[in-house]
Amino acid sequence: MDKKPLIIILLGKSGSGKGTQVNLIAEKYGLKKIGSGELLRQRKKQEDFSGSKISTVIDNGGIIPTPVIFKLWMDKLEEFKKGSEFEGIIFDGSPRKIKEAYLMDEALEWYEWNENVKVILIDISDEEVVKRIASRAGLEDRPEDSPEGIKKRLAWFEAEVVPVINYYKENNRLITINGEQSIEKVFNDIENSIK
Repeated sequence: MDKKPLIIILLGKSGSGKGTQVNLIAEKYGLKKIGSGELLRQRKKQEDFSGSKISTVIDNGGIIPTPVIFKLWMDKLEEFKKGSEFEGIIFDGSPRKIKEAYLMDEALEWYEWNENVKVILIDISDEEVVKRIASRAGLEDRPEDSPEGIKKRLAWFEAEVVPVINYYKENNRLITINGEQSIEKVFNDIENSIK
């Protein structure tokens, strides 16, 4: 009997430690990583219409439309489907809109990877986001880490990502992890939820 690939969808606000956990989980379970941010950064290096448009939109703090993101995802999924050594995938911070959640369900079904899907939310409060990003801003000079930038991202999370979280919750597919604890403890809780 074939072992079903493990598909993890990891959601969380900016500063929730998603990136750190994605790397730990991917390493532990041998998963491929798909992060929309990373895919877009690679894509904008191509010197064509979409490359330059992605670059402009990102540099101005805009949001890339779903079809563009989805094209990048589908190319990656197709590439993974060809590989023989495939344990599964971890999606870093996607889907980011309810439309993307529906599309992702359809895509996973298309590739026959929909039987072992875990949706995990690393949950932290808005106050914790502000605290963590403020301390990070001192170390890494990221323009989006300004107080205005943080406020904008939290409002966007509330408007776009919370409906995604509710969608998974209503379908009894959401695992919520307390993100306001040590990296080790968060990872431990995620591991237990995967088992």
